[in-house]
Amino acid sequence: MTGHSRLGPGREFDAVRALLGAWGESAVGIGDDGALLDVPAGARLVVSTDSTVEDVHFRREWLEPDEIGWRATMAALSDLAAMGAAPLGMLLALTVPGSWRTALDGIARGIGAAAARTGTPIVGGDLSGGERLALSITVLGQTKHPLTRAGARPGDTLYLTGALGAPGAALAAWQRGARPRAEDRARFARPEARIAAGRWFVAHGAHAAVDVSDGLAGDLAHLAAASAVRCVLRLDAIPCVPGVAVLDAVASGEEYELLVASPALDTAAFAAAHDGLALTAVGAVEAPDEAGVGESVAEQRGRRVALPAAHDHFAAR
Repeated sequence: MTGHSRLGPGREFDAVRALLGAWGESAVGIGDDGALLDVPAGARLVVSTDSTVEDVHFRREWLEPDEIGWRATMAALSDLAAMGAAPLGMLLALTVPGSWRTALDGIARGIGAAAARTGTPIVGGDLSGGERLALSITVLGQTKHPLTRAGARPGDTLYLTGALGAPGAALAAWQRGARPRAEDRARFARPEARIAAGRWFVAHGAHAAVDVSDGLAGDLAHLAAASAVRCVLRLDAIPCVPGVAVLDAVASGEEYELLVASPALDTAAFAAAHDGLALTAVGAVEAPDEAGVGESVAEQRGRRVALPAAHDHFAAR
């Protein structure tokens, strides 16, 4: 174990010791009441929290324990990617029912694998029992030039990483009692936080970004509102996975791709720097109306098209 304080007796601390064994060198400095982190001179601290809850974000029969841990961790780290931040560490608050305790080792392995993949140390957290499995993950990062949702400017191009639609297709299959296509399930279960891409966008002068967690249509609206601009999405340009219609793709949530507003970017250079990951120009940023209110619109074959609603945890059901 790496730099941990000695842990006292008890079943809870036995579970913590088991977690540390699963995480190995991905965990550092565990055991005190708080984590100590160094922020580079001139950088700003970026902090975000994300929760993954059983029967809200997934069902037990859909995913293996390690996939649950991986997915929850990458979802949290995606917020750092959208801000163009390099990870400094993460803190985990795990609520584990009795029925899940034998799966805790697998969940821990998934968390540890995602932490190792992104170079993010696990620096602390909390473990408790409860009625439903929940993983609340706080991520900390640093950047000298954060990308915010409020930075988009008229004249910017809207760019999107990757292709959309697979997580939504997997979810739709499960909900109708079918088995998802393997490639769709993999994108749902094993998303990638685009940390390196976010850092590239900072280095190449991007103005704003948001990760696609509520669906591109919804996250485009968040960007437009925060920046008080008019964002025009060109549906004919949206890269979709095979077999998924474009309106389904822009409604598909939990993609964890990045939507970026920037002056012109070299998409070929981006792909070369990121193992072939596509970067596609999908729209434009324009000045708002006279009232200065941000709005998002979509066009397809030269016609205005209504966008689907964003996911909302508190929408009427």
